[in-house]
Amino acid sequence: MKFHVMTLFPEMIENGLGTSILGRAAEKGVISYEAVNIRDYTLDKHGKVDDYPYGGGAGMLIRAQPVYDAYQAITASFEQKPRTIYLTPQGRTFDQKMAAELAKEKELVFVCGHYEGIDERVLEKIVTDYVSIGDYVLTGGELPVMVMIDAIARLIPGVLHNDVSAETETFHNDLLEYPQYTRPEEWQGKKVPEVLLSGNSKKINEWRLEQSIEKTKLHRPDLYAKYEQKQEIIKRLSKKKRQNIHMMELLHRGLGEVVYDKGMDIVLKFENLYMLHAEDVVSARELLMKVPTGAMVITTQEFVRDLLEKEFGKTGFCKCSQAVCTRKEALTVRYKDIRQLDITYLEYILEHYTSSEEHMKECLNAGVMYGAFDEDRIIGFIGMHSEGSMGMLFVEEEYRKKGIGASLESYLINLQISNGFTPYCHIIEGNEKSMALQEKLGLYVADTPLWWIW
Repeated sequence: MKFHVMTLFPEMIENGLGTSILGRAAEKGVISYEAVNIRDYTLDKHGKVDDYPYGGGAGMLIRAQPVYDAYQAITASFEQKPRTIYLTPQGRTFDQKMAAELAKEKELVFVCGHYEGIDERVLEKIVTDYVSIGDYVLTGGELPVMVMIDAIARLIPGVLHNDVSAETETFHNDLLEYPQYTRPEEWQGKKVPEVLLSGNSKKINEWRLEQSIEKTKLHRPDLYAKYEQKQEIIKRLSKKKRQNIHMMELLHRGLGEVVYDKGMDIVLKFENLYMLHAEDVVSARELLMKVPTGAMVITTQEFVRDLLEKEFGKTGFCKCSQAVCTRKEALTVRYKDIRQLDITYLEYILEHYTSSEEHMKECLNAGVMYGAFDEDRIIGFIGMHSEGSMGMLFVEEEYRKKGIGASLESYLINLQISNGFTPYCHIIEGNEKSMALQEKLGLYVADTPLWWIW
């Protein structure tokens, strides 16, 4: 990703972003940034960029012309208008959800105000997002921009050393992060909690969850209320776990947003995907009114599927069986040479698996694709879809019937179990080989089919 910052003080941006983790990420080429001096684009012979506001008032205002010309210079080669963010106390409050949303962009443009702000006319022309980092006033937009870039950049694969740390820290699943400790085991009479020295990953994960819950309840009751709501929904859905695992895991993994929640009338949103469970046909019709035209829907209820076809004009349907792994102990992985894949394997995956290039790039960059290797040659792969299900399993023909597919899926199942997730997958109707593999690995198949509908 590339960050473009329009500012009167480029040295602030360069000094702030050129050190520590972000500086190293820029050196590696994982991210890049440029600080564009608005003053370089003024037509004023004295280099002025500001003037008095019409109607009077205190302070000076940055003129439209240098801001617009700087923006034009940045975006001249862009194929489409980029997300352009103006930092202002009047904007939408920046949070982790927005950081994750913006981390998916290829280019971001930031506009730093100063003095009393910027001429409204140029803001109306170039800005797509008005954002605030809090209810207070600063002397300029440079510090807020650096806060935003830091929060966004750390979600980009390759910026942090630990690929999972960005997903398990503060605000994951609406919980604050648990306490952490390092050596020595005892400091000023205080010892590291015994459970962290036990080596028992299950007990450690349980302790960390308990601590996160208690911290959130004490310090952020607003976040805890959201967490409680999701846990209550999971409890209701768990009465038919195999049927509803896709919705339960979306919430459990902190991915889903609750659109509607009343009894068993539930609508969850993840990007442009809506998961829906309705009490009956009448409520289903009302719930579907909350789903935007063009969005994809997942449901396990046939009457919902029928409504989408007959009353909402949906024509694309994919019928699947849903399989879930309920065990907590690790599976045996017989084939040992399995490695995490990066973007360099994109061409190979697209050659052997039908999907959009954009989706596969997203999976590879997220670090959720794994390959089996024969020495240095990749011979198969598996991955996780963005909503949490396992899939995309492929093994080259000459290597089939050797247990490599089972090892790839077992490897991925073990990773998810170690992170406290419940592994599950969707098997397209008619794929008997995949169904046999799920049964071999001990996954349980729901009695009710699941539909992806678009």
